[in-house]
Parts: sequence; structure tokens; C-alpha cells
Amino acid sequence: MTGGEGLRIPRQITSEIRGWSRNIQLFFLASLLYQIGNGMFSVLYNLYIQGLGYNDTMNGQIISVQSLATAIMFVPIGLCGDRFSRKLLLIAGALFSGIFLVGRSFDYSDSGQMWFAVCSGLFAAVFQVLAIPFLAENVKKSERLKMFSYYSSLVLASQVLGSLGGGVLADLFHSMGMAKVAGLQTVLIAGGIATFAAFIPLLFVTENKELPSASEPEPLSSAAGPDTSGYKDRHPASINPEKAMLKKDSRLIGQFVVTQLLIGFGSGLVVPYLNLYFTNRFSVSVSGMSLLISLGQIMTIVSMLIGPTLAAKVGSVRAVVLFQVMSLPFLLLTGFTNLLFVASVSFLFRQALMNAANPIHSAILVDKVSDERRGIANSLMQTAFMIGWATMGPVQSYLVTTYGTYWGYAVTFSITGGLYVLSSLLYFMMFREPKPSAKSLYKFNT
Repeated sequence: MTGGEGLRIPRQITSEIRGWSRNIQLFFLASLLYQIGNGMFSVLYNLYIQGLGYNDTMNGQIISVQSLATAIMFVPIGLCGDRFSRKLLLIAGALFSGIFLVGRSFDYSDSGQMWFAVCSGLFAAVFQVLAIPFLAENVKKSERLKMFSYYSSLVLASQVLGSLGGGVLADLFHSMGMAKVAGLQTVLIAGGIATFAAFIPLLFVTENKELPSASEPEPLSSAAGPDTSGYKDRHPASINPEKAMLKKDSRLIGQFVVTQLLIGFGSGLVVPYLNLYFTNRFSVSVSGMSLLISLGQIMTIVSMLIGPTLAAKVGSVRAVVLFQVMSLPFLLLTGFTNLLFVASVSFLFRQALMNAANPIHSAILVDKVSDERRGIANSLMQTAFMIGWATMGPVQSYLVTTYGTYWGYAVTFSITGGLYVLSSLLYFMMFREPKPSAKSLYKFNT
């Protein structure tokens, strides 16, 4: 490959980014900082709590109260985002998330850790709820799935930088003579500061709630949203179209919530404890574990970018189900193997396949639900998922402490697999669609 060919892809990426609106560029920069900080915490915080002398039960309690606090805030933030300034809410989310993450890095008491977990959980909900509505508001409807894929990839890439960089730094500090806990604490403080700094780009975002090209719902077709065209011709005048649309939205949102709740239960048994799984079962170093989780996120980025292509060929709902079902054998293999190499490879494929469906799933939700209820729809979806995380922490810690690091994880991974199968079946039955024609619904500029 010549030097010119090697620079072609970076130039194309730079050119495309320059073509985005200023708001999108600023939001992506803020998300980069925010997710780097959260990436450091997601991988190292469990180990930090362990290093302070607390057991796995304490880890489960912290994850549960933080998840519950986040779940409580999803609906209020969604409602506020639909009615007030999303910009100000995002700024507050970055500011206070950073402050409380730094606080968690300094407090050694169990009560202090719990309170900081609750506070940081409350403000963590802001980015999770408002990111998709903010993007949908600032891009054309034809570009939504593409932008959702880019955003999901950015989130994972940022977490790669945070988790991998944080793990390497923690091991580096330890090799230089710093105590293990002190090294972890230093990296966590840096993560909190990065999260705090995410508010700076958001200060320059220009609010514009009226973008017709970005907010009009898609016409109803395969994997598309509500269509009220010709409604009066098809229904008697006595029927209120707004009430009919509200009823349809409520039914759709309820269906999304049920499937997402099952995914949340399954994910809450496994995902928050993957770092402990590798360190407890295989005695992997902090940097090795961080590298492995980062590789899983990199593979997920690639799968997310090819996800829209699969959606164009088989339909968006089938693409979501296919990704989830294909991840199941790798999930079970990870839970039952005693070989680090097998566990690592199967973990990477499970991570990539399961998470690749996320941007497609978001696009389905945005397209099917009417514009005025997208915020609350996304809030309820996030709430359902986080309820799973909040309730499964004690269950996971009980199974692992009772049955040990082999059978405890094997049982949790198996339960997760069963929940994923049930969710995929329900998702397909409730949202199944005809296969797309040659002229696909999703087309992208490459």
C-alpha cells in the first residue's frame, strides 16, 4: 500500500465529519470525552472496590443501587428532554457525572461508595436517554440509521480508549512502585475529570427544535414508523386520529419495553462482571483484561458499521434477531470453558454480535414511534433495561459466591442465554416485517 492509499481512508473520514452539522460535531466530541471517562470506570472500578477489601457482594450492591438510580431518572429526563432544553440537560449530566465519579475515587467507606454510586447513577441517565433524540433532531431522517451506527461506534471506541488506556496506566503505576489501589484510584480520578470536561463542547451547541427534515416520522413500511397519510379516508370521522396514534404508540412502546426488559435481566447477570470473570477464573492481569475487553469493543465497532448493510438485505428486525441469536453459542462457550484462549475468542464474538444490533434497534424505535413520543419511548426502553441490571446484581453475586467461580459463572451465562432467546423470539413475533425489496429502505452513501 502506497503512502497516498494509506491516507485515503483517514481523508474520507475527515471529509465526512466536516460535512456533519456543527451540533453533531460538538456532540460527538463531548461524547468522546464522556465515554473515555466512563470506560475507565467500567473496567477498573470493580477491581478498585475489591482492592479496598470489599467482597463480590459489595460490588453487586453498588452496581444495583447505581443502576436503580439511573432507571428512576430515565422517564423524568425523557419528559424534560421533550419539553425543555436538551442542551442544558446534557451539560448538567456531564458536569455532575464527572464530579460524582471523582468523589467515588476518594471515598473509602461503604456508605460513601453507595451514596456516590446513587448520585452518579442519577446523572448517568442524561446521556443514555437524550443521545438518540438529540441525534434524530439534528440529522435528516434518511441519515438516522447511519448516524446511530456512527454514534454507537464512537461510544465503543471511546470506551476502548478509556478501558485499555486505564488498565495499562494502572499496571504501569504499579510497576513503578505505586500501590495497586493507589494506581487504580489515580486512573479513576482521571476518568472522572475526562467525564467532567465533556460539558465544554456542549456549551457551544446551538439549540434548534424545529428541523422538519429531521423530525418528520418515516412513512409506514418495513421497519418504518407510523403513517397518518390517508387516515381520514380509511377511518370514520368519529375516530380521533390523535387518540388512535397514541394507542398505537403505547402498544409499540409496551412491546419494545418487554423485549428490552428481558435483555436487561440477561445482561445484568453477565456484562457488569466480565472483568471479574476473567480475573477470578483465569487470573488475568489488569492490563490483559482491559486489552481483551477493548478488543471486544473494537470488534463490536466493526459489526455495528456493517449492521446497516445486513438490515438492508434481510430487514431491520431480522437483522436484530440474527445478531442476537448468533451470539448465543459464544455466550455459552464463554461460561463453560476453562481455557483462557477459548473464553477470550468466544467473548469477543459474543460481544460483537450482541451489541451490533443496538443502532438498528434504535432506528426501529425512532421510525415506528411518532415524533412527540420518541423521548418518552427511549426513556422507557432505557428504564426497562436498567431495571434488569439493578435487580440482577444480588442474584449474580449470590450464584458466584455460592457455587464458585466456575459453576457460578456457568449458571449465570446459561440463564442469560435463555433470556436472550426468549427476547429474540418475542421481538421477531411482535415486529416481524416483509423482506425488503431490491430497493432497500436503508441506503447509505459510501
